[in-house]
Amino acid sequence: MRRFLAVVAKELRHISRDVRIFFLITISPAFLLLILAYIFAFDVDNISLGWLDEDRTVASRSLLAAVTADGAFQLVETVPNQAALRDGLVAGRFEVALIVPAGFEHALARPAEGSAIVQVLADGADAIAASQVLSSLSARVTAFGMRLFHVSPLVEIRTRAWYNSALKSLLSMTPGLLAIVLTLPALALTLAVTREKEVGTLEMVIASPLRGPEYLLGKLAAYVVSGLVSATLAAAVAILWFHVPLRGEFALFLLLTVDFYLACMGISLLIAQFVQSQQMAMLLVLFVFFVPGFFISGLIQPVHTTSLPALVTSYALPSTHFIAICRAIFLKGAGLAELQLHAGILALLAAGGLCASLLVFRKRIG
Repeated sequence: MRRFLAVVAKELRHISRDVRIFFLITISPAFLLLILAYIFAFDVDNISLGWLDEDRTVASRSLLAAVTADGAFQLVETVPNQAALRDGLVAGRFEVALIVPAGFEHALARPAEGSAIVQVLADGADAIAASQVLSSLSARVTAFGMRLFHVSPLVEIRTRAWYNSALKSLLSMTPGLLAIVLTLPALALTLAVTREKEVGTLEMVIASPLRGPEYLLGKLAAYVVSGLVSATLAAAVAILWFHVPLRGEFALFLLLTVDFYLACMGISLLIAQFVQSQQMAMLLVLFVFFVPGFFISGLIQPVHTTSLPALVTSYALPSTHFIAICRAIFLKGAGLAELQLHAGILALLAAGGLCASLLVFRKRIG
């Protein structure tokens, strides 16, 4: 225990004195969360609207009032003709345009003769934003027509989304991104082990009475403790800056963060046994944690469950389970009983990675 604590104290001292490592472990996860949350926020708000009213009637003005009532669409320019409308879209003065043709009110007054037609034009240079804008504006125009004619469908569907009632992608993506940014302490641990190989201090460790488990677990404990600081800072950014609600227990979040760190760092220590340079270690860690974390861990798209190999691959990633944990704690207020499956899998991944890294390290120094 004395030798183990000596390694922990030595690593904590090294982390606090090395500015690069200190920034990588403590500050960079919160900073990276701040950037990535804005990148992966797919919500389209404050949409600038161009307006061409060729009808100039009470009905057309009522349509404009209905479209802009909630503030999501903001009227920035009223154009006199089609040419000015095209120039506005090209110049980017507005993102979407609504055209009310002449005879709109007349068509509304005689629905039996045909539908009243309006045209919506969007800037398709950004296809994702354009599709959301078109869908949102079309829904508002449709709702205006239903209120006008008091149309009631035979089957009425009333929908409600729990835990994120406005379906804001930012509230969903920010807790999920914690699983990505909090892998940086695991990267720092891998770099610390490989750095000792590069500078030659590992030979001194091998020649000392220090045992393999004491050396590896001492390093692991120091980086887990430092990682909890980064987890607290990143959670503060999510709560205070992005206004993500924390409906669960923060202590449970920290406890399961330790579980996540042990799983990631067990794999990181195993990687460190097979590489000799920090550059290669960084590439492997990024390939193992970052790339799959974005695409197959359920961050953007749901985990693919129709294929057994894809399901096993996703569940073998610690980020898959920590994404589910963070979203459940922050948005749903879930407790340990609801998260025991993901917590248990993380514990198994941690045990497997740590045992494998300890066995490999013992063979090398033996």
